[in-house]
Amino acid sequence: MSTPSTYQSTRWSLNDLFSGKPEEIEAAFSTLETLVQEFEGLRPLLRPEISSEEFLKMVQKMEAIQELGYRLYGYAGLSFAANTQDQNALTLIGRVEQFLAEMSNRILFFSLWWKALDDENAARLMKDAGDFTYWLEEMRHFKPYTLSEPEEKIINLKNVTGASAIERLYDSYTNRYTFTLEVDGEVKELTRGELMVYVRQHDPDLRARAYQELYRVYGKDGAILGQMYQALARDWRNENLILRGYSSPIAVRNLANDIPDDVVETLLDVCRKNTPVFQRYFNLKARWLGMERLRRYDIYAPVARSDKRYAFEHAAEMVLDSFQQFDPQFSTLARRVFEENHLDSEVRKGKQSGAFCSTVNPRITPWVLLNYQGRADDVATMAHELGHAIHSMMAADHSIFTFHASLPLAETASTFGEMMLVDRLLAEETDEAVRRDILFRQVDDSYATIQRQAYFALFEKQAHEMVHQNASVDEMAAAYLENLKEQFGEAVEVSDEFRWEWVSIPHIFSTPFYVYAYAFGQLLVLSLYRQFKQEGEAFKPRFKKILAAGGSMAPAKLLAEAGIDIHQADFWQGGFAVINELVSQLEQIPVS
Repeated sequence: MSTPSTYQSTRWSLNDLFSGKPEEIEAAFSTLETLVQEFEGLRPLLRPEISSEEFLKMVQKMEAIQELGYRLYGYAGLSFAANTQDQNALTLIGRVEQFLAEMSNRILFFSLWWKALDDENAARLMKDAGDFTYWLEEMRHFKPYTLSEPEEKIINLKNVTGASAIERLYDSYTNRYTFTLEVDGEVKELTRGELMVYVRQHDPDLRARAYQELYRVYGKDGAILGQMYQALARDWRNENLILRGYSSPIAVRNLANDIPDDVVETLLDVCRKNTPVFQRYFNLKARWLGMERLRRYDIYAPVARSDKRYAFEHAAEMVLDSFQQFDPQFSTLARRVFEENHLDSEVRKGKQSGAFCSTVNPRITPWVLLNYQGRADDVATMAHELGHAIHSMMAADHSIFTFHASLPLAETASTFGEMMLVDRLLAEETDEAVRRDILFRQVDDSYATIQRQAYFALFEKQAHEMVHQNASVDEMAAAYLENLKEQFGEAVEVSDEFRWEWVSIPHIFSTPFYVYAYAFGQLLVLSLYRQFKQEGEAFKPRFKKILAAGGSMAPAKLLAEAGIDIHQADFWQGGFAVINELVSQLEQIPVS
């Protein structure tokens, strides 16, 4: 085990991208400009009879352009995440987005030519394309939805001052929020991350006041944030349905994920039909909490009065040890994030809330953002985000076009990492109250990752249609409240302020329909983890193959090779069977 100092809470370093010196940034822009000019000069080579060698050289030059562009964008985005009030970071993001939009327009001719190429020559060129094959194949899937070169250029440019600008405004606006909460007689001013600690406390009044304060602040700006969402939803429809011809708003995301529409509909339908599983769990939890009926404030409440905290150093050691027990390679890869100072775990004002893993380049160790406060949830989040990093590093042999797993598979390693940690915690923990809390938290997290996200997606489908029908923000808030009431049924009382929850969810603003990937990934991992428990060592090569593939293969094909048919409702139902079994086990524990 490394020395304790290796695992102290820290701010990350971005030196592996850029040192931050203005002349270095300027040199990168200059180099990128040169690369783009050289690529533009190759346009005359694009003819149906182009040789495989010439074609591959063009793809490799495009790869170099993308890698440097990603470095600039990654540096700007990570700088902004570390301090969302940093005007220099905001200025750089704006400059990078403008530059990359213009760059995309200048090299757009390649993808347009490729999509228009006849099937015979396309097959000939893909035959010798190696790791680029799936990227090229997937690009051609968008052929029916591709516009003319001038139209595509206009869209790229308008996004900089349109949708992207609104998304950035939303982030800047909401990350400035502070929240006021009285705790033990002391009035505290908190970030969102700090406030959300209290929704998992054992004090029911504190939980309620924390949620009320959260949605007081968001609700006060609900009309403005809702208008931002309406603008983004209209932009999505205008571009993708009216101009490009997609069949529905969610179909855009499905094609980007390379997941058939019917698979996503089956997934969401199975989730909707399994609402009784979680409602049964919430009824059980109410008995443990001594309540006749849960309130929405209480769904993440601990059932045991345990306020155990984990020092950052101990948390890191536990996470790494759980990875080590599964496979030493996992632990070795995760350690790189710490050792290369690519982790930002401090809680501070202005820093982006939540947690994420960002992989800028397949040959550079990913960066992980946490807001670590010592709870068991924070330890699980560390395992989750480091799981993302492991996934990226295992796929590092692929090109920048093919190493990123599609969204539905992107949660595979991260959620698996959490489950490995839970096994580790249960093996170590001797306090029965803490153990019971961990077991209950598994179902809490399954709700948050599966059912909650599925219902977000169902709301997004409804919301996009409501915006199209010119619904007001208040009408959309009322529809969201009905969405919650369907989820919880008679098991949970939902207070009126939760009508503003949807405007507090960054994903539905920045990446429409992203959220169903969480449900997909969690149900997939429940099935995979069950196989691991049954098969032991024999399971590991198959799982590692899924991770190492990154985004180099269609998800359905990759999973089919692992014996998983995502078209079948029975597969998704299998994940709910695991949850149902866990609820049944909890029902056998005498309520104390």
